[in-house]
Amino acid sequence: MTLGFVSLLMTNSIMLLAPKVLQRAIDALRLKVESRQLLLYAGMFLGITIAQGVFRYLVRQTVGVTSRRIEYDVRSDLYRHLQRLPLSYYHRMRTGDIMSRCTNDLQSVRNLLGPGIMYALNAVIVFLAVLIIMLTMNVKLTLLSLVPMFILPLFSNRFGKLMFDRSKQVQEQIALISGMAQESISGIRVVKAYGREANRYAQFRQASLDYVHKSMGLTKIEGILWPMMGLLSGLSSVIALWYGGSRVIVSAMTLGELVAFQAYLLILMWPMMAIGWVVNMLQRGAASMGRICELLDTPPEIEDTSQTREVQRIAGGIEFRHLTFAYDGRSVLRDITLKVEPGTTLAIIGPTGAGKSTLVNLIPRLFDPPPGTLFIDGVDVRHIPLHVLRRHIGCVPQDAFLFSRTIAQNIAYGILAATDEQVRQAAEVSQILKDVQEFPDQFDTMVGERGVTLSGGQKQRTTISRAVITDPRILILDDSLSSVDTYTEEAILTRLRTVMRGRTSLIVSHRISTIKDADWIIVLDDGRIVEQGTHDDLVAAGGLYASIYEKQLLTEALEQVE
Repeated sequence: MTLGFVSLLMTNSIMLLAPKVLQRAIDALRLKVESRQLLLYAGMFLGITIAQGVFRYLVRQTVGVTSRRIEYDVRSDLYRHLQRLPLSYYHRMRTGDIMSRCTNDLQSVRNLLGPGIMYALNAVIVFLAVLIIMLTMNVKLTLLSLVPMFILPLFSNRFGKLMFDRSKQVQEQIALISGMAQESISGIRVVKAYGREANRYAQFRQASLDYVHKSMGLTKIEGILWPMMGLLSGLSSVIALWYGGSRVIVSAMTLGELVAFQAYLLILMWPMMAIGWVVNMLQRGAASMGRICELLDTPPEIEDTSQTREVQRIAGGIEFRHLTFAYDGRSVLRDITLKVEPGTTLAIIGPTGAGKSTLVNLIPRLFDPPPGTLFIDGVDVRHIPLHVLRRHIGCVPQDAFLFSRTIAQNIAYGILAATDEQVRQAAEVSQILKDVQEFPDQFDTMVGERGVTLSGGQKQRTTISRAVITDPRILILDDSLSSVDTYTEEAILTRLRTVMRGRTSLIVSHRISTIKDADWIIVLDDGRIVEQGTHDDLVAAGGLYASIYEKQLLTEALEQVE
């Protein structure tokens, strides 16, 4: 930036020599002038042009490139910060709004930090230098010529506030449009299934029209500002020509001085007119930077603290001590007290909304439990380094999310250098291997966005492979077999029993068949543990678990009759 500033000074210094050379050339024409002198003046002009071009190139290569590097740093910071934000943030924010801040808003900030700074500094330097030169040439002519230009700051101040407000509205509307497009594309199956294409199009069209109207509102402000600046600059030239011409007539100025003065006035007009452009860029950049800072200032909430211990390995013992948890003001879990010994399998069952997923999501700190309520190996989970905690936990969530990569890359996502044999073994455990072998490209098959080319069961089995391949000490299966048939479920569970041996496993399910062989089963209802024990104990107790079991047996019997 310092080199760019120096180059900017040199560019303007050389540029200000040109009118002086023009003055000498014109005054020399009134006298007897030789061709060698004209050639000398032409050579001086050529030298000024070349030198100015060199230094202007340096300005763009320093200030311009630096703004690109700043854009890279800010974008990297944004992405890194987004990775650290809790799930609750993404529940509040629209994906399209986040994307808009990382693209359109960042572009406006880059324009401010690059061209904005460059032209603003250039305008200030040129204005002060030219003003001093013009005052040394003729004070009265200078003051008269600048009278129209003194009105420019009044317009810039008045319109600046309007441009800031309207720029912010435009950026927010872009975020809304991005969100609508993202939702429609991601949910295209639902849109088509319900025949809502026309409705979604109408909503998107209305949002686009709103964007046009807001953009036109901003354009109207710009449309007033620029012509007004041009008009005021033109009046300055008229005044200079009128008064300066009268001074030439009475021989108080030479013709060369008047032409040089007009040349300096034309140079001065550019920074005065650039005020509007810089103000526009400043307002857009400020509005966008505010939206970016709003994201960057959002605290991660879940992160390592000064109380974090130097834990390197996890055995897998889990203990809940009177845990009560709520988010968004709604109580989800109430007074949960439970101890899971390392290497055992805990099953969790209960009605929809009972808090099953929330309970297991607290273990890898996807949500943060209250202090002193959740312990792993006797250490408060909040005091275990996040990277250590999550490295030792393999989690298969309800939403079987796959990246737009190959099947092999999706399975190996949790480890950096998985071998083909490791991928194959993990696929065999989840019973996805046979399906993969039937694909033309097998493990190199691209699954499409969110795994759209795979069935629900295939996606679930792929995510199970992803968890298994990491060889975790704690394995969490959050209703991860709901999309497979009972035969495939039994085959997967048979393989998983071997994998789960020696490691702590938590299985959340609505199916009794999935969890009946677990070492311990708890039944959640309305955020509380209402029953716990083995399968046989709970069936014999005749409570909620037994009721669920009887209903599922009846359903299976009816399906067999059909």
